[in-house]
Amino acid sequence: MENIALIESFSEFKDDKLIDRVTLMAILEDVFRSALKKKYGEDDNFDIIVNPDKGDLEIWRNRIVVADGEVEDPNQEISLSQARKIEPDFEVGEDVSEEVKLMDLGRRAILALRQNLIAKIHEHDNTNIFKQFKELEGEIYTAEVHHIRHRVIILLDDDGNEIILPKDRQIPTDFFRKGESVRGVIESVELKGNKPQIIMSRTAPVFLEKLFEQEIPEVFDGLITVKKVVRIPGEKAKVAVDSYDDRIDPVGACVGMKGSRIHGIVRELGNENIDVINYTSNDQLFITRALSPAKIVSIKLDEVNKRAEVMLKPEEVSKAIGRGGLNIRLASQLTGYEIDVFRDGGDEDVELREFADEIEDWVIAEFAKIGLDTAKSILEQDVDDLIRRTDLEEETIREVIRVLKEEFE
Repeated sequence: MENIALIESFSEFKDDKLIDRVTLMAILEDVFRSALKKKYGEDDNFDIIVNPDKGDLEIWRNRIVVADGEVEDPNQEISLSQARKIEPDFEVGEDVSEEVKLMDLGRRAILALRQNLIAKIHEHDNTNIFKQFKELEGEIYTAEVHHIRHRVIILLDDDGNEIILPKDRQIPTDFFRKGESVRGVIESVELKGNKPQIIMSRTAPVFLEKLFEQEIPEVFDGLITVKKVVRIPGEKAKVAVDSYDDRIDPVGACVGMKGSRIHGIVRELGNENIDVINYTSNDQLFITRALSPAKIVSIKLDEVNKRAEVMLKPEEVSKAIGRGGLNIRLASQLTGYEIDVFRDGGDEDVELREFADEIEDWVIAEFAKIGLDTAKSILEQDVDDLIRRTDLEEETIREVIRVLKEEFE
């Protein structure tokens, strides 16, 4: 097989991998030098001439002519009689350049060359993909569902690159079909062996931040800054925004008229409830805003230990805590303060549902069935009587009483 024939057979890799000819030739030279080093022990006396236009490659071995019987290194030296078979007028001490044909390397070496070339091209391809996606970390990316598995969804982009969307990076309400387009952020890119592993996330806070950039022109233009994002994916999120231009209302601009601007973001996130809050460096005011829609009576801050004691009217407590404690949990994450809620109002009775953060909903419902829907209405009852009248265990009832007593101590 002539050199040019081998090069032509390699052209399929160029077409398949969309690798440019100059890069392919550089890889070819590297592969051939490895083969020469393996056969001859070294390659520094070989010239490899690559012709990208013709797709041809020539290999020349350079040796010094020595007298017959004085050849010590057959790779670096050639006897006078052998040199004169190439050109009859060679003399001792002259340089001889002799073309090396692929057939001289042997059939097994040629097969190894091909395998090595495939590996080098794959390595080059994977390195380029790794670099490309490493630069996209934290950016929104769109790909199509290719395969759905139990723990991951395999996506393919327009270039056929494989992207992994793990189950724990999906919003709980996400449901995708094969062929459907999916948006998320490139969370991480790692090399597993020589192959890049690209992980997409739809649960990362930065995904919500980047959606704000895409959907809200003032954020994209830098007129509004997203200071911090906290999320419980698919449930609730809080976004603190700020503007250096006093003429701009950052919250109003982000939400839009009747929620028109934020509606698309909410829909993308599976109807995740998004609170947009004006950022401030005043911690008391920031905590007050973060606990919205609850109205706060007073706040006592421990700035050293980052704790906040918040006093509210009894009817405002459930608003501050939120369903399942989501609102207060996100407010704590957003402000960086551990928030403790206290009910203001002395010995006033408190509705049982105000304790939803400490008492499960089904337990509250059991008490409601027998007409007990406030703290004092339960504390006035005998434990044995409560056991008899409800389907609750004694341990559960005593725990509820403990929680309620703490309210009035």
